[in-house]
Amino acid sequence: MAGHSQFKNIMHRKGAQDAKRARIFAKIIREITVSAREGLPDPASNPRLRAAIAAGLKGNMTRDTIDRAIKKATGAGATEHYEAVRYEGHGPAGVAVIVEALTDNRNRTASVIRAAFNKFGGALGESNSVSFMFNRLGVVHYPAATATADAMLEAAIEAGADDAVSTPEGHEVTVGIEGFFAVRDALEHKFGPATEAKLEWRPNMTVSLDEDKAKSVLRLLDVLEDDDDVQHVYANFEISDEIMQKLSV
Repeated sequence: MAGHSQFKNIMHRKGAQDAKRARIFAKIIREITVSAREGLPDPASNPRLRAAIAAGLKGNMTRDTIDRAIKKATGAGATEHYEAVRYEGHGPAGVAVIVEALTDNRNRTASVIRAAFNKFGGALGESNSVSFMFNRLGVVHYPAATATADAMLEAAIEAGADDAVSTPEGHEVTVGIEGFFAVRDALEHKFGPATEAKLEWRPNMTVSLDEDKAKSVLRLLDVLEDDDDVQHVYANFEISDEIMQKLSV
């Protein structure tokens, strides 16, 4: 799929750096807070909360920390009120960027996001200014040991998914957003809880970057991802493995 390899490259690059665990935990706790408050505090009856908990456990967050976050979010004294916002714009080299955030102050978050785009030669755009360059998909991940590639593909097709790709690292099942919950639930019924199940923006057109432009784009993404309000950043670029090797040194 177009643009998919760049996400793996970014994850590898980020993993080679400082994990920034405290910031990552803060983002996950914020998602748990919103999920628990907007739905039921029981993950079995709240798919979004279940996904947030899975992300926390994947990041080595303790069960005690997760339980405290849920109790705090649903308690009588809960004071945090976050709303989901999406920003779209163009980064260096015309790369399209989508930023998803959870914020308690829209003006503050918008100001920080706009400043990051401006600093690296980009520009924040209007709503839906670049989203047409992406497809909104449901993505479900399972470890490679869960099933054979054929068994996962068969189960995915039966559940109504669009595709299933298996590699030594694991299985990835994709589906349109309208069928996401049905496919996720069918796979979990057959294989157990997924490693990850969420909605993503995947580029349907990409921009190939040379080394200099890649540096600028990755610096912008780093700044955006480091902001406490930002939950996810998506961009439609491709970087060759050779250039990524150079940038990872």
